Amino acid sequence: MKSMTKLMVIAMLLVAALVVAPAAARAVTTGNTIYVGEEDLDVSAVFGGAASGNLVYFSSLSDRTVVGSPISVPDTTNFDLSATAVGSSTGTWYAFATGANYGDNTVAPLGNVLVQIPSTNLRVLLGTSGTTSVDGQSVTRSSNIRFRIDHNLAGLADPLDPAYNIIEVRLTTPGGGTVTTFGNNSVNLALPLTGQWSETPAIDLTGVTAGTYTARGVWPTAAGLGTEYNTNTVTFEVASGAVGITANKDTVVRGNAFTVTITGESEKNYHLFITNPGNNAPTFRTGQVGVTPVTADNVTVKTTAGGTRSVELNTNQNTREASYTLRVADPLDASKYDEVRVKVEAGSVTVTSSGTGTYYVGEEITLSGTNTDSNDVYLFMTGPNLGTRGVGLVGNLNAVVDNTTPGNFVHVDVEADDTWSYKWDTSAITRSLDSGGYTIYAVSAPRDKENLGDVEYDTQTIQLRPGFITATMSSATVAKGDDVTITGTAQGNPSNVNIWIFGKNFYGGANGQLAVQSVNVESDGTFDHDITGTENLVAGQYFVVVQHPMGTDFEVAQGTGAQDANSIYRADDTGATNVFVARLTSLQAAEAANALIDALESPYVNDAYTKLTFFLEDAWIRIDPVGDKSAGSTFTISGTTNLAAGEQLIVEVTSAAFQPGQTGQTTGFSSDAGTVTVQAGEAANTWSFEVDGTSFRPDQYIVTVESIEAGTTTTGTFNVVEAAPTTQPTGNVTTAPTGTETTPTGTATTAATPTQSPGFGAILALAGLGAVAFLVLRRN
Repeated sequence: MKSMTKLMVIAMLLVAALVVAPAAARAVTTGNTIYVGEEDLDVSAVFGGAASGNLVYFSSLSDRTVVGSPISVPDTTNFDLSATAVGSSTGTWYAFATGANYGDNTVAPLGNVLVQIPSTNLRVLLGTSGTTSVDGQSVTRSSNIRFRIDHNLAGLADPLDPAYNIIEVRLTTPGGGTVTTFGNNSVNLALPLTGQWSETPAIDLTGVTAGTYTARGVWPTAAGLGTEYNTNTVTFEVASGAVGITANKDTVVRGNAFTVTITGESEKNYHLFITNPGNNAPTFRTGQVGVTPVTADNVTVKTTAGGTRSVELNTNQNTREASYTLRVADPLDASKYDEVRVKVEAGSVTVTSSGTGTYYVGEEITLSGTNTDSNDVYLFMTGPNLGTRGVGLVGNLNAVVDNTTPGNFVHVDVEADDTWSYKWDTSAITRSLDSGGYTIYAVSAPRDKENLGDVEYDTQTIQLRPGFITATMSSATVAKGDDVTITGTAQGNPSNVNIWIFGKNFYGGANGQLAVQSVNVESDGTFDHDITGTENLVAGQYFVVVQHPMGTDFEVAQGTGAQDANSIYRADDTGATNVFVARLTSLQAAEAANALIDALESPYVNDAYTKLTFFLEDAWIRIDPVGDKSAGSTFTISGTTNLAAGEQLIVEVTSAAFQPGQTGQTTGFSSDAGTVTVQAGEAANTWSFEVDGTSFRPDQYIVTVESIEAGTTTTGTFNVVEAAPTTQPTGNVTTAPTGTETTPTGTATTAATPTQSPGFGAILALAGLGAVAFLVLRRN
């Protein structure tokens, strides 16, 4: 009782001090602290009684290096210390009389003061002691709080004026009013600033109005500092303290966590439990601050200074689907409780496949989807001639999945956003598949098709087809020297195909050696390969086999390493390509091709193939019969060839009587020449040349057709004859007057034209033909 009386007396004195008239000048002696913002200071004692002077800040008193500008003090009994004058130079300032040479270190200062910038920090603390802050938080009306100001203003005290260093905590209430006393015990919020911090007595919040309060330390007009040096603002909430509970989710998908938040008295213990746990209920997460386990479904929760605490509960794939009731209760009064209901439900699994849904074995298929039920997805498939419970997606597809062998499933992790994705490389399938529909299962746990009742899953039906290969030749018959092109399509996403070529003494390589051609396959499945250098091959029939790996590796291959490079080997029942088939270079072309095909037909080999053939002939060019042509006419010379379409032919038409003339002398004979392109034909390819014979004279002419690339030439002849003259009437012709019938008076006759016979040119032509025949015989 005496202590309470003493507090009331102190409070009355403080109130009395606050209503004193504006503060008188604070008397400062040498060595005292003064603060930026103070006004009406009496510093005459610091200046030794001088009426005016200067305050100077040195980096060192001994060397008298002045920092900044001195502060002029025109009246030492009434001095204002401004922030502009001080700048950033806090510390000891020295007093010199007006006119004194303060730069001379032989001139002693009259005194000194310590200059500081005011610093304050207002806090709201919980309880009767301690430093737990409730700034920005909630407290209940069963709690105590204190206002505390941390500061550097202990030197502000003035023994002659008790109110000079007092700051008021002004509190704005939820209703908008401002008070300077607060609490059930009416604590005065005026604080004298002593030491390093000052605080109010504990404030009893019993019965105060619930709501938000805002507090700030303010300098009264009688105090030493202006309002620009008021403290920071703090806000807190006073709650009723009634116990309550809320959940961050009404419904949660199992496998995810949820949180409940308790409100009640500050720093008080409460019971939190599930009223209907049953089997596989949610569990309280271990290791939470302020949460002490009691049983699996019951914990003790201590609220924070703000009267709240959030508690996390976990679920997993095995958590029972149900609505759970969580209750928080006051351990001292069971009638004070609150409840919240949270429903736990199963998640879902989805699966989709990229593309059209139809794929060739060997392609990469992206399977993706979502899983909100667990953190894992397990994949398997069913389909024609596969295990009824399902098989894994890789290997020989004989690995039947079951609940006791999770390793046979394809396992995929679910991402944080509940999505998953798997790139299925179907080239890893090492057995032949029937064309048809296959069903992909995506399951939230490792369960086969017959045990899906307790898990979430989804299915995706796809069409799988074995890869295949097709190919064609650019021509069934090829002239030596022409290239031949093989084009085709290989479905199933192979990176390359193999092309085997067999002919007379030819096995794909040089000097009669075996060599297989590896040809890249484009992204759209197409490929092409040119067979060049046919001029070096023997004419005859050639056999071509185009091989598709139907997976990653070819299972019939040319020997490598220690194997014979002129032989082929096929896969055994383990997939290793080590079974000798035949030494192909010891066989005729047809036999070598058949040996390769027999190996590809082996039940241990998954490779696909297609076979082709072409005939290689000596190049030839033929000229169709030309017949006699009239002098001065234009006409076409045509023919056939086994050269490839697109080849260029040189055609020359020359008079048989043509002889080189002397310089500046004309020969009197004509010729024509040009280049033509071979066109595709049916039985044989064709060519044609338009001859401009307007200057041709009657004679025998030689046609020469040549292919430079194939090294082939052929010749032919035809005659140009005199054109028949036009018949003219002879005798007198009488023209009748207009309107009368015209009657000829004589008989019109046509003179006979003598038949022309070959002259000298024919003899030269015969000689030329003999020379050509001789050259042809020599070439052959």
